[in-house]
Amino acid sequence: MKFLSTREGPPVRLEQAIMSGTAPDGGLYVPASLPHFSPADFAGLDEFPHIATKLLQPFFDGTSLENELAAICRDALNFPVPLRPLESGAAPLSVLEMFHGPTAAFKDVGARFLAATMARIIAHGEFATPPVTILVATSGDTGGAVAAAFHRRAGLRVVVLFPEGRVSPRQQHQLTCWGDNVLSLAVRGEFDDCQRLVKAAFADPVLNARHNLCSANSINVGRLLPQAAYYACASLAYWQQTGKPTSFIVPTGNLGNGFACVWARRMGLPIDRIVFATNANTTIPDFLSSGTWSPRPSVATLASAMDVGDPSNMERLRALVGADADAVAREITAYTVDDATIRSTIRDEFQRHNVAWCPHTATGLHVYRTLSEEARRSSHWAVVATAHAAKFDTIVEPLLGTAVEPPPELAELLGWESSYETIDAQLADLAAQL
Repeated sequence: MKFLSTREGPPVRLEQAIMSGTAPDGGLYVPASLPHFSPADFAGLDEFPHIATKLLQPFFDGTSLENELAAICRDALNFPVPLRPLESGAAPLSVLEMFHGPTAAFKDVGARFLAATMARIIAHGEFATPPVTILVATSGDTGGAVAAAFHRRAGLRVVVLFPEGRVSPRQQHQLTCWGDNVLSLAVRGEFDDCQRLVKAAFADPVLNARHNLCSANSINVGRLLPQAAYYACASLAYWQQTGKPTSFIVPTGNLGNGFACVWARRMGLPIDRIVFATNANTTIPDFLSSGTWSPRPSVATLASAMDVGDPSNMERLRALVGADADAVAREITAYTVDDATIRSTIRDEFQRHNVAWCPHTATGLHVYRTLSEEARRSSHWAVVATAHAAKFDTIVEPLLGTAVEPPPELAELLGWESSYETIDAQLADLAAQL
């Protein structure tokens, strides 16, 4: 399958789209077309790697990797993504637990898939000459997942940019504990400054050529494709049990997680409504209500991984469904949740189910609680739990008055030493570090 820029550049092969990150015209790569499936196409498949292989095979057909996709999925997607029932009865509610990977966040899915794919592309020698530099801006979880996925992979190095003082202490540790082929940079600014630096580096032909730059943010189509697979996995699991579709509430910042859900529904998976939960960075809800797309500086919140004022993947969504707000509103709805509500939701949900949720998951649970009774009864709802609460211990534990034990993988990383450099939000400073 060929891939096109959202700004209508020439078609390229999947390998080129992945290794380029962004298109030369500044657009984002998307498939030339989306395949269509029915639930029956997945009969007999119930494991995440097998479902992902089936879903993604059309995108890999005709590429140098078409016979390696099953191995990529098997190697990268080797942890569970369980759809956990939370409430039954007339208004069934589940939680899609996306925090069972190595860094306890949903970003592990895309990062591990991308690393396994890139390593094979480099090994083939046609589309990239090592060493390749993976340049990634993170608002919290992406950088840790990318660093873990690419750590010590031959021919690849990673440069992680994160906003100084704007991530949780445990998130920062995950961003800075790797060493070897991973360089961590704290940027004096906000996530949007980090993202701007990455885009500026890609737009600089000298830097790009000198360092073989490539992206691992959700601007890279190789990150997004596998994310659609966990929506397939979850919706099929419920469909096979009940014959009914699932509606998803997706906490979203840069819009990659939410857009992947839209892709999955467009490909015929049994998905009903899609609702985005945002924090005090209200660019998406404001667009839907005002009709004007107005990116702005991000605001620091408790749900720091969603602190994005200029979501990159809105360009993909508008290219897919139509540029105006009415077209987007026919596809999704979006709600904003402030910090006070995040705090109260973490407390309330712990009292309700004795489960600690991270601030991002809390935004989704709050949005579910604010739905009308009719809406809750009209569908099976699943809230996407994007990260383990232990990653946000300084926020969650004081609210609950109890410790949240980190999963074993996270506990191991927290014992490693960390180091990083601090730079101003200037391309010259980044270039010097590169």
